[in-house]
Amino acid sequence: MSFPFHLPLILDGATGTNLIAAGMPSGVCVEQWILEHPEKLLALQRAFLEAGSNAVMAPTFGANREKLAAYGLQDQVEEINLKLVALSKEAAEPFHALVGGDVSPAGVMIEPYGDLTFDELYDIYLEQIRALKKAGVDFIALETQMSLADLRAGVLAAKEAGLPVFATITVEDNGRTIMGTKFLPVLITLQALGAAAVGLNCSTGPEVMEELLEGAVSHAQVPLIAKPNAGKPSQEDPAVYPLSPAEFAEKMESLLAAGAQIVGGCCGSTPEHIRELAQTVENTYRELAPQEPDHFAAAIESESFFLGDDISLSEPLECSYDLGDDLIDIEDEQVNAALVEVNSIDDAKLLIENASMTRLPIVVRIHNLDVLEYTLRNFQGRLIVDSACDLEEEEMRPIVDYYGAILY
Repeated sequence: MSFPFHLPLILDGATGTNLIAAGMPSGVCVEQWILEHPEKLLALQRAFLEAGSNAVMAPTFGANREKLAAYGLQDQVEEINLKLVALSKEAAEPFHALVGGDVSPAGVMIEPYGDLTFDELYDIYLEQIRALKKAGVDFIALETQMSLADLRAGVLAAKEAGLPVFATITVEDNGRTIMGTKFLPVLITLQALGAAAVGLNCSTGPEVMEELLEGAVSHAQVPLIAKPNAGKPSQEDPAVYPLSPAEFAEKMESLLAAGAQIVGGCCGSTPEHIRELAQTVENTYRELAPQEPDHFAAAIESESFFLGDDISLSEPLECSYDLGDDLIDIEDEQVNAALVEVNSIDDAKLLIENASMTRLPIVVRIHNLDVLEYTLRNFQGRLIVDSACDLEEEEMRPIVDYYGAILY
């Protein structure tokens, strides 16, 4: 699917830090405060649009049921999202600008690390994204994400709602999120799943993003997003970000050169930062040549695997309680992919729990459609599906394609 909007695309800057500067106190429900002070948001978003933004994010970042529950507002998901999007649409309409529905991590952990199932996590995203669609957003922005489970749940929910989705993670200085997720596996997994654009936001500033974008651009079939903070916050005052608008724009030039086609600012970025950025985009943006698809690019949360069509499979591994050790042991064999037999939902759960133990791409052999669907839906990464099984290709193909897996 081609990207649905014009490139380059300039997003807005920070919402939270600018609203704090405009008088929003700490500890409040941001979404509720905005509804009580709509003029503050309208002034900020109009300033971004006047500075050169082509899109603004509706201030719906924490407007899911889990985040709103902290303020007793969990039953008002639709109402709050509708009202907040209406404000942003009011700001954007005179500029003919896009409005994105901003979506934060759900704030919960799924099995085996938490109590929720993946489907329950998906339902949290779907509830908010359906409200955002009803409100009339142009796209969904999954921002400041830290786990592949949240990202996949959000992309699948946006897919169900029929909305394009931009997905960005926030990383530490080591290039990983606090959950250990790496950017390249996120790109490989989400572009196959149907994300319209993938990238990075927030984080420690532009410097870390440059290296990650350079490493990913040759594998990107979707536009890359760069929306960094205005540098690292001051240790003396975490609300102070060091990069001036001119310094921010200068560093953004290197991110554009690294392959970013959708750009904006996160924490600490003001309308003046966006004004300078818009000028930099006008002066330096270059269109990227389309990349050849990585037909055999597989991934787990912390690793990407690039294979040709000459896959050499291990002997089939059973999904037993020794699976983790078995996955480690086959790395010494002369094979380049781990073949795992998945015969039940319980087998799939064991595979999901142990997938991080291998440094080889995982190929699953599954003989039941329900087990195939469960495995592909709940596996956090991109799997290869072995066609040498009891299922016909025409039975498997719709499921494999929907979840962005590879049929080999």
